[in-house]
Amino acid sequence: MTDAQTPSEDLPQLQVNMQYIKDLSFEIPGAPHSFIEMQGKNPEIPIHVDVNVANVGANAYEVVLHLKVEALLEGKALFILELAYAGVFTLNLPEDQIHPVLLIECPRLLFPFARNIVADMTRDGGLPPLLLQPLDFVQLYRARVEEMNAQQAAGQA
Repeated sequence: MTDAQTPSEDLPQLQVNMQYIKDLSFEIPGAPHSFIEMQGKNPEIPIHVDVNVANVGANAYEVVLHLKVEALLEGKALFILELAYAGVFTLNLPEDQIHPVLLIECPRLLFPFARNIVADMTRDGGLPPLLLQPLDFVQLYRARVEEMNAQQAAGQA
């Protein structure tokens, strides 16, 4: 007799099937001069984040976390990094929970790996490693829902 419980197929579940780099680009357009220009200066580093979801099978979804990071000094790009980091997730959830889980929890699971790739790429590119701060995927989800609602309201007007 064992006390171990096996997960029931009826219980809500989120399973990570795989994770991978879907696309990665890193460039230093003005090298080697940009290394000299950066010394002792703090460039502006805007970070653009997006999440895309595609159904890839029965209850299986590909979630892609897109990050675009630029270092700008006086409007000039010192480096540009674009990363699409993806995961395939299987969800056994109630229908009303699928959308938020795909756009909040799945990217939250992918983010630490994407953050590590960004740090490694900037370091390997001869720069100090860029450590991204944690992202608030709940806030990003809310903003996305508000934007979709505004577009629907504008379309009905």
